[in-house]
Amino acid sequence: MKNTNKITYKKIDEYLSKNNITSISKISTEEEFFTLQSLLNAQRNDLTFFSNKSSVNNLLLCKAKACLINRDNSKFLPKNTLPIIVEDPYKCFAVISNLFFNDHISNNTISEMSVINENVKIKKNVQIDSYVHIKQNSKIEENVIIGSNCTIGPDVTIKKNTIIKSNSVIKNAQIGKNCIIKSGAVIGGTGFGFEPKTKIRIQHIGNVIIKDNCNIGSNTTIDRAVFDSTIISENCFIDNLVQIAHNVVIGRDVIIAAQTGIAGSAIIGDQVTIGGQVGISGHIKIGKNVIIAAKSGVTKNIKDNSTVAGFPAIDIKKWKISNIKLNKL
Repeated sequence: MKNTNKITYKKIDEYLSKNNITSISKISTEEEFFTLQSLLNAQRNDLTFFSNKSSVNNLLLCKAKACLINRDNSKFLPKNTLPIIVEDPYKCFAVISNLFFNDHISNNTISEMSVINENVKIKKNVQIDSYVHIKQNSKIEENVIIGSNCTIGPDVTIKKNTIIKSNSVIKNAQIGKNCIIKSGAVIGGTGFGFEPKTKIRIQHIGNVIIKDNCNIGSNTTIDRAVFDSTIISENCFIDNLVQIAHNVVIGRDVIIAAQTGIAGSAIIGDQVTIGGQVGISGHIKIGKNVIIAAKSGVTKNIKDNSTVAGFPAIDIKKWKISNIKLNKL
């Protein structure tokens, strides 16, 4: 998305302050920036950032009007690029990107081509696009945006400031505040449950709870619980094409990369990082602050503060040693 609004340095500085970030610069408060751009592609009226010391030589080629940078690296900037001194430039880039490119503002319009069933409660300033179907016993709070072709409900609550992007299906779920559900996500469907010998299906009657400030990727599926709830706690970032089975409980601040699969009733602790294409067995517990390397297969419980890799996943140091030994054979 291209930014079409010029933004003054005063507004940038105020936005950083609002996010508890201190910046220092000699730039005039009325100086305007056209957009936020990468270091090598930035032009004269752009703002850029620098955080990777390995590309320090690129600073000499910078054409931007100003650069978010720490004090130590600011000495490498060319004279025509003014420094905006911050402690953590990459964090500032993340914050400022939401100032330049935030299209997540409701237009307060409910399309005539949407279908809204009885017993649905919709609060103020909600945007519902074409061909959305909202089913019974659903509640949509303030400033929610629901993109085209979504099916919402039955029995769904979506709290304020959440965005549901096009072609998503959500039912039997509670979605928290300030979440983003990307296109094609399926949340609250029946899980993979049956009696193995007879293949008799097990009915799932629980729900899904996604708490505040979560990001759910495109074509990710989160199954409703058999009983009780499948839970995604606050501030989780879940990538595209992730499968989360029934009764999984995921703690706060968890990052899950693409193509990961988590089997039923697994418990994931707070601040866990899971690499791409990881498989996690059901009914196991992964402790807090664990890092799981990409393509690992986790079949047993993992203690807090561990880093694991391989299949079956083991301590990453042991995994590296075993790989070295195998390569010598």
